[in-house]
Amino acid sequence: MEQFVDRYLAVWNEPDAAARRDLIAGLWARDGVEVTESARHRGRDAIEARITRTHEELVRSAGFVFRSAGDATGHHDTVAFTTYMIPADGGDVAWTGRIFAVLDEEGLVRCDHQFTVEDQGAATRATVEELLRRMGEGDPDRIAELFAEPVDWRLNWPAGDHPAVPWIRPRATRADVAEHFREIAAAHIPEKAGTSVTRVLVEGTDAVVFGDIHQTVKATGEPYTARYALHLTVRDGAVTRYAVYEDSLTVAEAHLGRPLRR
Repeated sequence: MEQFVDRYLAVWNEPDAAARRDLIAGLWARDGVEVTESARHRGRDAIEARITRTHEELVRSAGFVFRSAGDATGHHDTVAFTTYMIPADGGDVAWTGRIFAVLDEEGLVRCDHQFTVEDQGAATRATVEELLRRMGEGDPDRIAELFAEPVDWRLNWPAGDHPAVPWIRPRATRADVAEHFREIAAAHIPEKAGTSVTRVLVEGTDAVVFGDIHQTVKATGEPYTARYALHLTVRDGAVTRYAVYEDSLTVAEAHLGRPLRR
């Protein structure tokens, strides 16, 4: 199966027209069909025209190559695998496709279907980066627009309604989220805020953000620095989980202007 996948992808990467035609003849049956989301290409001539257009546009002109994900599976007369389109000189995956091929008795492709696979990790990262950008701009309503309703909100120490940090309490709606960031902004001196992000890790629908909070309390004039980790879950472009793990004791002490009992 891996050899089949290598031969299949070599067709799309092959720069020589004659060699590409020979590869197509060795892969597809004469009346084979290649199907995408928008078109159906029947017969070797139509398949060759389709592959040639793709090669000229994406490989020769744009500098991409097609690579296997190494996950080929199949049984009887079927093969399924994932392919990535990546820059030839290295870089992030630009497109992910899932191929399902049905073979004839001679091992030639009778029909193959190509499906575009959403890169969930990339979608998650895009939402997280937009959230961080809006948080940096300090617009509570724009921040709240990125949250699902209800949201799984986890920021709960000290206990809700603590006089030093009243914004630390349960949240569920976008209005709650906006109010959370509004209360934080009101309690600090904006000109002295310098919260930073040191690293963002993404896997599928989950992301973890590491950083440091640098703030100065408006009521006490007390500056503080607290490390944090933010666990986010993103689905359909919206934040469904917002879990903050921070040094809340340091934050509370700065707002009280004195140490808390430890």
